Amino acid sequence: MENLRLLFDSPVLSVQLLIDGVLIGAIFALAAYGMALVWGVMGLINVAQGELVMLGGYAAFYLYRARIHPLFGIPLAAAAMFCFGWLLYRLVIFRIVEKDLFISILATFGLSILLQQLANTLFGADVRTAESGFGTLFLFGGAVTVAEIKLISFAAALVTGVFLIQFLRRSRMGQAIRATAQNARAARVMGVDTQRVYAWTFGLNAAICGASGALVAMTWVVHPYLGLPYTVRAFMIVIVAGLGNVTAVLATALGLGAAENFAGFIFGAEYQAAFVFGLLVAILVWRRFWLARERRYLQ
Repeated sequence: MENLRLLFDSPVLSVQLLIDGVLIGAIFALAAYGMALVWGVMGLINVAQGELVMLGGYAAFYLYRARIHPLFGIPLAAAAMFCFGWLLYRLVIFRIVEKDLFISILATFGLSILLQQLANTLFGADVRTAESGFGTLFLFGGAVTVAEIKLISFAAALVTGVFLIQFLRRSRMGQAIRATAQNARAARVMGVDTQRVYAWTFGLNAAICGASGALVAMTWVVHPYLGLPYTVRAFMIVIVAGLGNVTAVLATALGLGAAENFAGFIFGAEYQAAFVFGLLVAILVWRRFWLARERRYLQ
């Protein structure tokens, strides 16, 4: 309660927490974009979403080790993860598309454990970071500080959201993805190669996660067990925002980042992860109650 009192006594501190939370939420939005895309098009809940973020972080880190600036490593990590996502679909994911939802959860959960252990074996358990070299902005006479890399992350989330909307609206593949999401069987009848669409969808998801992971590697650290919190956050954001609404996904992610940042300050950093998981439980209970109420209303 002392920290809560401190927020009321020092409004500038609240501004600091709000700005940091909103900017952090932009990175969450990137992972959520991909999860919403895969869930909406393929009907698949990807529990390995956070592991794709983790692999994108490692891609950016090793590009940094090769003397490529992490900022330029963002599109390179995204391209590498697109190829990895395409390959992963052709090897594993195609077997569980259009299956029971529980099968997809179980299969991708096993895949997440496999990717964790492979990353631990190949890269080691040490935390790594890609030094961006960006500085810090000082606002309100130095009372509020904003890391420039977080501003870049926020801009990247906005650009990615605009790109995703335009890609789905204007490109031939984007139109095929939208048609498949609406009715896969009808799309096949009209000549759409849905297997190719699914491969593109999962590859695009992996590319977005790769960009998110590169930003994580520059902003914080990357390690083999990074994935689960990002999977949980992405799932929460999609549950609240719904499928197919990029703007709602971004707004929900920014709100989650702010709420998590305030919770970490008020309850302590050691309870920040507990707040995230507790919030997930609350959202799932609320969602179940809301759906049950809707069913009663329709009856």
